[in-house]
Amino acid sequence: MYIGEVTGNVVATIKHEAFAGRKLLVVDKLNPEGGMTGHYDICVDMVQAGVGDRVLVIDEGNGARQVLNRKIAPVRAVIVGIVDDVDLVNGISG
Repeated sequence: MYIGEVTGNVVATIKHEAFAGRKLLVVDKLNPEGGMTGHYDICVDMVQAGVGDRVLVIDEGNGARQVLNRKIAPVRAVIVGIVDDVDLVNGISG
């Protein structure tokens, strides 16, 4: 699980039926200070996120399939929340 920022949309004219009616978004992983790491995932959107939103991502295939309520699906990462604020114990916030 990680916090990331939505940086783009993925458009596909043909996609697996597990993605029917669902948006696919590019999410850049953030470091603890809120900066982009240069690593990203293509995520299934479950919370109606959009470009610029800071989001919570489950980045593990089995957990992602459980969120989609599917035993078999070609999915690894799912957006499960929109993050309003982050306060770390050491005082860094983002």
